[in-house]
Amino acid sequence: MVQMPPEPNVGPAGETPPTETAAPAAPARAPAGRRSAWRFGVPLVCLAAGLLLAATHGVSGGDEIRRSDAPRLVDLVRETQQSVDRLGAERDQMSAAVDGHHGDSPGTDAALTAITDRSAALAVDAGLDPVKGPGLVVTLNDAQRDAEGRFPRDASPDDLVVHQQDIQGVLNALWSAGAEGVQMQDQRIIATSAPRCVGNTLLLNGRTYSPPYVITAVGDTAAMQAALSASPLVSLYKQYVVRFGLGYTEEPRAEVELVGHSEPVRMQYAKPIGPLGY
Repeated sequence: MVQMPPEPNVGPAGETPPTETAAPAAPARAPAGRRSAWRFGVPLVCLAAGLLLAATHGVSGGDEIRRSDAPRLVDLVRETQQSVDRLGAERDQMSAAVDGHHGDSPGTDAALTAITDRSAALAVDAGLDPVKGPGLVVTLNDAQRDAEGRFPRDASPDDLVVHQQDIQGVLNALWSAGAEGVQMQDQRIIATSAPRCVGNTLLLNGRTYSPPYVITAVGDTAAMQAALSASPLVSLYKQYVVRFGLGYTEEPRAEVELVGHSEPVRMQYAKPIGPLGY
């Protein structure tokens, strides 16, 4: 008796049941946000780079903007140094020429010494050197308000301030008394000094001062006070002192010191514009 093998088990549709096998793992999906950033970020970066290159080209005008100015600065320094060396050589030549004109002869040296001594002696009289000795200090000031803060009722503005003629009157009186030197504020008065009043301020050698105006003189104190008393301009000013309250004081001192004139002395004088007719 032959035994037959068992028939396979088939389903209703005659299909074999599926075999249970592991399916391959699906690839990981990139996050949606990261894909979106790359999708829009790359074009924007390219666009910005293009705009930057275009702007750089427009600003430079097609030239190389990374060019260094070091060579030009080196040339400038070299030219300046050459100019300094040339001027130094010219200075040395001029100094040698001056020494040559002076000479080394005893007669020339004696003449130069005499001129130097004469110049030093004149510097004192010209007000170029400091001077000290007994003197007088005169102070002029504008009128001040009274205790109630008022000026005299019948006073005009011109009656209440120190004028140029008042200062000139004091200076001339001191010189006429034989003053050895006169100083106003912090400047020495010399032959070319010209005090000028501009409004209620004083202009002297390019500087401006406000009252009180202090005038200091070295000399015979008694003689200078007598000259101030005899001056018509100073006497008129003293009347305004009494009437409108202007300031005026005289202070004799045993010793005062005046500074020397330090500004350059420039002489200006008239010149003929053509041949004279005689």
